[in-house]
Amino acid sequence: MEQEQHRDIIGIRVTALGWRQALDQLTRGLDEKGPQRIFNFLNANNANLAMRDPVYRQGLSRCEVLPDGVGVDIASRTLHGVSFPANLNGTDFIPALLVHVERPLKVALIGARPEMLAGAAKNFKILTPWHEFHQVSDGFFDKSDSSQVLEKLAALDPDITLVAMGTPQQEIWIDSNIRHGHGRMVFGVGALFDFISGAVPRAPMAVRKLRLEWAWRLIQEPSRLWYRYIVGNPVFLFHVFRYKFSRVNRTSQIPA
Repeated sequence: MEQEQHRDIIGIRVTALGWRQALDQLTRGLDEKGPQRIFNFLNANNANLAMRDPVYRQGLSRCEVLPDGVGVDIASRTLHGVSFPANLNGTDFIPALLVHVERPLKVALIGARPEMLAGAAKNFKILTPWHEFHQVSDGFFDKSDSSQVLEKLAALDPDITLVAMGTPQQEIWIDSNIRHGHGRMVFGVGALFDFISGAVPRAPMAVRKLRLEWAWRLIQEPSRLWYRYIVGNPVFLFHVFRYKFSRVNRTSQIPA
């Protein structure tokens, strides 16, 4: 991204762009010839995973990372004194990007359960009928041999590839397997297909505007998400403050 800004969030380089700026720059990137670009998203839970999974963290270091959620905003204010210009979470940003790009695109979909994959492709087509959406594979193929999936991707040569396998599996799979010809732009999109298909309801808009969608999701799926939010959020804040103070200590030890 030209003239982009980045912020260090506990050692992970995260892009800081406004909403319109991000849409315009990615749209230009799709129209221009250039190298393949891979995008993933960072939220508090992902950051916690990256602190204990070096393979996942290495994958994030080789892609462009976009900010997702209130947790990384708190981290940005703590470490840099200012929030991110926009919450570029994939659930909102990917549909907005598809709407923003006016020329027809080929979009490859990989991941989720078969019925959610089909539902996502159907609803994406309703949202943006000028694009083509191709169901390359659900998420239950043998990850030790991805050759058939990669062959289908290469034959399709998509403009955008969306991979929805959950974190950190999708980021590690993308980093290990995706190469030139598998998508001009590739995004790890987590639960996006679940939401787009309608299988999992989004929080009401008023809740999203208050930045409380995480609380809505916790209420909807307490047994699955309680550890991520009740335990994970404080753990993330601990990592942020430890990183801040370790950085201050390193600076104070530099000879004048």
